[in-house]
Amino acid sequence: MARLQIRQFPCLSDNYGVLARDPESGSVIAIDVPDAAPYLAELAETGWRLTHVLITHHHWDHVQGLVPLKEATGARVIGPGLSRDKISGLDEVVEDGDIFHIAELKVEAISTPGHTLDQISWWFEQAGVIHTGDTLFSLGCGRVFEGDMEMMWASLDKLNRRLPDDAVVYCGHEYTLSNARFALSVDPDNAALKERVAEVERLRAEHMATLPTTMGRERATNPFLRAGDPALAAALGMAGASPAEVFAELRGRKDRF
Repeated sequence: MARLQIRQFPCLSDNYGVLARDPESGSVIAIDVPDAAPYLAELAETGWRLTHVLITHHHWDHVQGLVPLKEATGARVIGPGLSRDKISGLDEVVEDGDIFHIAELKVEAISTPGHTLDQISWWFEQAGVIHTGDTLFSLGCGRVFEGDMEMMWASLDKLNRRLPDDAVVYCGHEYTLSNARFALSVDPDNAALKERVAEVERLRAEHMATLPTTMGRERATNPFLRAGDPALAAALGMAGASPAEVFAELRGRKDRF
């Protein structure tokens, strides 16, 4: 399996920046750019030279630092085709299922719309790493802004079916503590969830990151990935409902939580 050296660091109030370096080629990839300054600081500290930027979606808190970072580094920028006219600085656009290589590292664009229509999750299969933007969070998922509930469930289910348990998941925000408290409110008898919430509370009390996570942990504890579980549907008083209906109920409750 290929190896990636990954640096994760805070940006803005609750975003994360991510830099991934392929030690074989020396290629360095940024995923989203909430703010250029933290990226430039990390690059200076590591001595890494940024070669590529991958954008997950067009929201300002994921792209507002893109142009200054590109100007400072000359990196090549790749993003979703649906936002070719919304994101300044794109050099190349991709669609769902497109595969390209950065040196020998294979990168796949997996379309996961719902939060926005253009949302791309970036899958580095050789390294077992995915960045899910604002689609899948640790113990949660993104708000549904541009798509609809059925679309968002389909995107989560797509990731659930596609990714192995040991896939390492990075995403756009540190929302895990609030997500954990909501998850307990709808799934209070889940022993794995209780254990994980205790860990999350400890990490945040120590001002430490709760990310990355893994798909295996999310399958066991994230209620939004478990919308197809009959036991969870029954606990919500929705026995016999479709997974999309259960997901919509969960997302609605989280929006009001």
